[in-house]
Amino acid sequence: MARYSPPLLRRFFSCAASSASPGGGSGAGKKNLVFLGSPQVAASVLDTLLAASGSPESGFQVAAVVTQPPAAKNRGRKLMPSAVAQLALDRGFPEELIFTPERAREESFLSDLKEVKPDVCITAAYGNILPQKFLDIPPCGSKMLLGTLSPDHLLCISGTVNIHPSLLPLYRGAAPVQRALQDGVEETGVSLAYTVRALDAGPVIACERFSVDECIKAPELLAILFDIGSKLLINELPSILDGSAKETAQPQDDSKATLAPKVSIGSSSPKCVLSYNAT
Repeated sequence: MARYSPPLLRRFFSCAASSASPGGGSGAGKKNLVFLGSPQVAASVLDTLLAASGSPESGFQVAAVVTQPPAAKNRGRKLMPSAVAQLALDRGFPEELIFTPERAREESFLSDLKEVKPDVCITAAYGNILPQKFLDIPPCGSKMLLGTLSPDHLLCISGTVNIHPSLLPLYRGAAPVQRALQDGVEETGVSLAYTVRALDAGPVIACERFSVDECIKAPELLAILFDIGSKLLINELPSILDGSAKETAQPQDDSKATLAPKVSIGSSSPKCVLSYNAT
């Protein structure tokens, strides 16, 4: 897995028009999508994107994958790739286009990302804070009011979209599913929202509701919500790519926001596990 290889990236994209795309289909006329995610629930999203990008009718190709660095796992403490990295490798995705920066603010990583020329970035349980320098790389191009702010506070919508397993503005943060179950909610859901510097506060493109069974556990519900989110993303990608989603995305009502901080291992709830960003 190559972390930083600008010359190789330049060579790769210089011949992209005459070769197969990273995602498996023809790259001609397709927009570049960069996927960021780490755990198994994010790997399922990437799998959906790779399958969809291979269709002749697809308007995008998966141009690069960004994920957490390999981590020591199991008793042998052997370094293992994240679930997203492993899925990408298993699907034949070019190893040199799988980036594993320690932090998304690293200049060498940001330089490599610019080489890819992403039209849109999609995040799903990536687990790293995205700095403004990152958000400025994919196209921006429009402004709108953020939540309840005054007209003097216009928000520039980035070209990065996040799949968040809650009905935003409810349960912003690292453990929305676990906190929702702790609260005994009867309904939750998943949201597609533009990423802004404020935590999970960007305009919502679309959402889908899901009724919560009282016996369901957090890992199962998390997987269900990301599966729903994958399908929702595929449905909304055309409008995200052509920019029309920016015109219809709804600002969140900050006065209704609730927070979902990471759940500790010692939580009293048997349904709780660590945040969905855990690898």
